[in-house]
Amino acid sequence: MEFDKLTPSEKREARLQAWQHPEGIQFADKDVEQAYKRRVQMLSDVVKLKKPERVPISISTGFYPFVYSGYSCRDPMYDYEKLGNAMRKFHADFLPDVMATSALYGPGRAFEVMDYKLYRWPGHGVPENTPYQCAEAEFMKADEYSLFLRDHTDYFLRYYFPRIFGALDPWKTLPPFTDILELPFTGPALIHFGMPHIQESLKKLMEAGAIALDWIARCGEIDHSVKTSLGLPSFMGAFSKAPLDTLGDTLRGTRAILLDKFRKPKEMLEAIDRIIPLAIDMGVRNTPMGAPPTVFIPLHKGADSFMSRDDFKKFYWPSLKAVILGLIKEGLIPYSFVEGSYDQRLDIITDPDIPAGSTIWFFDRTDMKEVKKRLGGWACFAGNFPSSLLKTATPQQVKDHAKRLLDDVAGDGGYFMSNGAVLDDAQPENLHALIDTVKVCGVYK
Repeated sequence: MEFDKLTPSEKREARLQAWQHPEGIQFADKDVEQAYKRRVQMLSDVVKLKKPERVPISISTGFYPFVYSGYSCRDPMYDYEKLGNAMRKFHADFLPDVMATSALYGPGRAFEVMDYKLYRWPGHGVPENTPYQCAEAEFMKADEYSLFLRDHTDYFLRYYFPRIFGALDPWKTLPPFTDILELPFTGPALIHFGMPHIQESLKKLMEAGAIALDWIARCGEIDHSVKTSLGLPSFMGAFSKAPLDTLGDTLRGTRAILLDKFRKPKEMLEAIDRIIPLAIDMGVRNTPMGAPPTVFIPLHKGADSFMSRDDFKKFYWPSLKAVILGLIKEGLIPYSFVEGSYDQRLDIITDPDIPAGSTIWFFDRTDMKEVKKRLGGWACFAGNFPSSLLKTATPQQVKDHAKRLLDDVAGDGGYFMSNGAVLDDAQPENLHALIDTVKVCGVYK
């Protein structure tokens, strides 16, 4: 039967099967291939709310693989040999059940060429041994909602890009591309692309594109070698965002978006609605058959400390729910990283319109016993092992905390272990203690 004619659950199962049995992949040997398939089976089981052979262990990595290898945080963004060395060593030495992608860190040289302003990265705005940081600003002005709503693509090209990429500053002088209609209007429209400042911006864009193309090829080689030599699957497939986060993180900024709730609620909700189909398309378009069928969605501004329950229900949840349902319809598995605390949101997100066994909720600081009460039997969940313990505790303290977490929430399946916040530093013996404890104590009988 054609894929488009399958039900959402049938599509999801087809994607899971294609992920577990990838075509054209040559593993190092049969044992590695079987190890890969066993791990994918465990991950598939927890998504389906089953008991796998044991609790899977996933490490949410930040820059720790490079700290562990003696490199700076800057190195993986500029030196792909060091990127590969560190990622291979990290996975071989610790052997979690999930591979961390090497593409997380980005091509530093391309960002420099583009004069990227939304982030500061190691050696460029922050020290070389400091992870990258978002530098929010009002890249979309308060009086520009109407421009965004009129044509969001035009807005990105002629307003947003010139502000976040210094190299594309000349694009703010371009006329709308929709001026190119009939022959008499086409010649005048092309004149702008002959102007020196526009041509220089296009050269920089092409240079950055060439750098990015080389970078992604190298990342693909690194991840392929980890998969085929160690049998580790990736669990983080495509990427998308909650619509309010798109508006608040990268366009308006946190302070402005919180004020917009009071000053421009109608325009804000219209913009959020406009982003919903874009967020769904982003996840679907970037998930080919055979890739992990998960769509990672970091949730930033929905946390308890950011807005009231009423504002969450009005501005945040309806659009996020729409994205989740849109992804599920295409057989994908929304994988939401719940940053901060959602202790006051658990009754909202356990929405009866969302089918059981179709989502993953990865928690940062939410009370996991309450998560178990609310989400158990409804959705796969993970997280809230404190990354701080992996740096400051003893191995025995790490083991004890991991055992308590397993005892509290893992009994009925549908759960995998992971640290709550990305790991930028740790004591190696503590990370070994966490992984080894889960592999021994997380076995289902």
